[in-house]
Amino acid sequence: MQASSTWSPPTGTLGTIIVAARARARALSERAGELSRQAVEVQGVPSFSDALRSQTVAIIAEVKRRSPSKGWIQPNLDAAAQARAYETAGASAVSVLTEPDHFAGSPDDLLAVRAAIRLPVLKKDFHVEPVQLLEAKALGASAALLIARALGPRGLAEMMDAAAHLALEVLVEIRDERELEQARDLGAEVIGINNRNLETLAMDTSTSERLLTSIPEAVIVVAESGIVGRSDVERVARSGANAVLVGSSLSGASDAVQAVRALTGVRRSARAR
Repeated sequence: MQASSTWSPPTGTLGTIIVAARARARALSERAGELSRQAVEVQGVPSFSDALRSQTVAIIAEVKRRSPSKGWIQPNLDAAAQARAYETAGASAVSVLTEPDHFAGSPDDLLAVRAAIRLPVLKKDFHVEPVQLLEAKALGASAALLIARALGPRGLAEMMDAAAHLALEVLVEIRDERELEQARDLGAEVIGINNRNLETLAMDTSTSERLLTSIPEAVIVVAESGIVGRSDVERVARSGANAVLVGSSLSGASDAVQAVRALTGVRRSARAR
């Protein structure tokens, strides 16, 4: 694995978001005792990874009001109602944005979704401190997002260890070969490949297909960003993706049930060795 000294803090949009995330984490640390008590009370959380193991490509449908790349998507989105529509349509899991400043999300959205559905819920945020993972556990999330570029090798290892101690699953997001090597060396069981560079917001939909060929079949792989229609799901399915995470096109759809159903049932191919 590349030495952590080769890592530098993210710049651009991601860098700005991470600065705010660290400030939120510092404020959250004042509630650590309360969150620890709440986390102990959480029971019966469904497995995120198990939900993504299928002969067809699993759909992780996202509750997303806005994004830095698209602006407002659905300002008045009802998180619970949206999640219920996703469950009805056959989604395998639901991702909930809880970042407030750039995505207009909140922990309350995750609580509402958790109460409304039985599917696993992914807490989608910029997690940079263990107390944020404690919050994810306390909210009833099945898994939390860890972005390799945001954390660096050492930070990623520390956050994965913290999640393991909480019995909280993680989706480790990578965007290039070096980050993939780091995730694999740390034993990541679920890896997300983001086709979008979060620093520049540039999109390259070939990223997921390129990196999929280097990932063992035993690892669950999620293709992220740039997934809009069924043809996109079919494209990554041919490369062996286990799942796709779809946000903007589903959250902005006039009929969320129909939009999800249009993506389901695509058979995946085993990854080439």
